[in-house]
Amino acid sequence: MQAITEWFNNFISLLSTFRLTDLIDIIIVAALIYGVLRLVRDTRAEQLLKGIVLILLFYALASIFDLMMVTSILKAFLDFSVIIIFIIFQPEIRKALEQLGRSKFSKGYLSRLFQGGLISNAERDGVYKAISDVSDTAVLFSHTRTGALIVFEKETKLTDIASTGTIINADTSTALFGNIFFNKAPLHDGACIIREGKVFAAGCILPLNSKEVQRRDIGTRHRAAIGMSEVSDALVVVVSEETGNISVAINGVLTSNFDRDTLVTTLEDYLIPKDPESEKPSIFKKRKERKSDEE
Repeated sequence: MQAITEWFNNFISLLSTFRLTDLIDIIIVAALIYGVLRLVRDTRAEQLLKGIVLILLFYALASIFDLMMVTSILKAFLDFSVIIIFIIFQPEIRKALEQLGRSKFSKGYLSRLFQGGLISNAERDGVYKAISDVSDTAVLFSHTRTGALIVFEKETKLTDIASTGTIINADTSTALFGNIFFNKAPLHDGACIIREGKVFAAGCILPLNSKEVQRRDIGTRHRAAIGMSEVSDALVVVVSEETGNISVAINGVLTSNFDRDTLVTTLEDYLIPKDPESEKPSIFKKRKERKSDEE
């Protein structure tokens, strides 16, 4: 009873010294731990993290039972643990920093600081044309069972991915996409990158998805689309060579069964910045209005 009373008195004395900054400190640390656990969940790093926890547990037990040799070995390992953790968790750390860079704060304020704000009207028109050309091409490829992998670059620059292919820097067109993805063409196996409404590069090699995909009806082309959307904010359009199905990958999620209208709407909603002062009706909407006027 005396021990309980002493513990309670110590707890009350600690509460008396508790400050608002201590609460903020606890919340930040808890958020960091939660972020790390969420980042490594369902990845190979989750097993590595469990291994590190077990090593810490063994070190504590070795210290308690005074196992000098085991304690020395584990201590030598833990002395270099920071460097080891950075090496082992390099992909996860890079992914976390990229997600931080794609946060609302960085997009809203830092993007305006470094990039000068919203895109110009000329760039916007180029993106609208690229959306229309890609949608027409996807429908055509769907009918002819031609495989295609088209990446729309957004905030995250994909110059390192483009360097694995061939730089083109050409205006988009159905004919150009047809030449790129023709099954006898040298660039047809890679991905095509669209930057600011132009075909920036073709024949590019994309990273495969890091998480296990439950669906068994998708191949390497779709896994590359998911992988590219996992490590960047790019939108990836995929046309299946086997089924002709049109799919879109965003933020690591693959959605299938698109037709031209739904593809145009999805691309415009995701790629065109919302600027009320220069709001422009989508190609899809303008065509519907034109049809209604003709009727």
